[in-house]
Amino acid sequence: MRILDRISEFYQSYNGEKFIIGNSLYRLPIYCMSVKKTDYPRIIVQYAMHAREYITSLLCLKQIENFCLTGQRGTVYFLPLINPDGVAFCQNFNGLYKANGRGVDLNVNFPARWGCGEKNCTTAGDSDYIGKFPLSEPESFALVDFTLKVKPHLTLSYHSKGEEIYWEFGQKGKRRIKDEFIAKKVAQTTGYEIKLTPNSAGGYKDYCIDKLKIPALTIEVGDDQLIHPIGERFLEQIYTKNQSVINVLTDVLTEKKWKNL
Repeated sequence: MRILDRISEFYQSYNGEKFIIGNSLYRLPIYCMSVKKTDYPRIIVQYAMHAREYITSLLCLKQIENFCLTGQRGTVYFLPLINPDGVAFCQNFNGLYKANGRGVDLNVNFPARWGCGEKNCTTAGDSDYIGKFPLSEPESFALVDFTLKVKPHLTLSYHSKGEEIYWEFGQKGKRRIKDEFIAKKVAQTTGYEIKLTPNSAGGYKDYCIDKLKIPALTIEVGDDQLIHPIGERFLEQIYTKNQSVINVLTDVLTEKKWKNL
């Protein structure tokens, strides 16, 4: 079964709060499912912004089920498939495709030093095209619009691959100390390595850090030796390493130690 169908079926059967935050270029819905335990903290978790990384959509479904059962605090908004057009193209035509339906790499289309990334390009293609202007794409626009409505205390983006955690985008002072503290907590539970990406720009994480002044993480799942797109046979081992991430994040944001840093 195709990823789009699996996400749609899960969404239709989900009994909690759910809604559509917008539509893709080709009018496919961008689903959101939320799980509320307490009002604070609010967290947005988004998956499959890059088409070939749709293994993260399946991770999302498992994380929703787990947080429904084990979550103790917070309200988490799960967006399992930000780039449905790209995933459909990837599954049907080109397994290495990353971009959306217009050939724009969504994770360089956000207004955070837009166009300044080392690998950015100005021609539509499989990856790295920044688009005509920031938020030119309906998917990136819908995500920012939703983010501004929710006013999250933290955002998390799931990508693949490499088993790395990115958390930095030029924040200074106490903000930097507190954001790195969160990243280290996630590293402890996943076993992934924390990395800096000084030559990257225009991502959703970057936007949240730069414009909203909130902590934002990107987690790259799957061993770097795996081949895109990562097969479902690796899902369980990816989930095992990420099973507790959402709980860790909701916990750390309520810790006195973090607040007092």
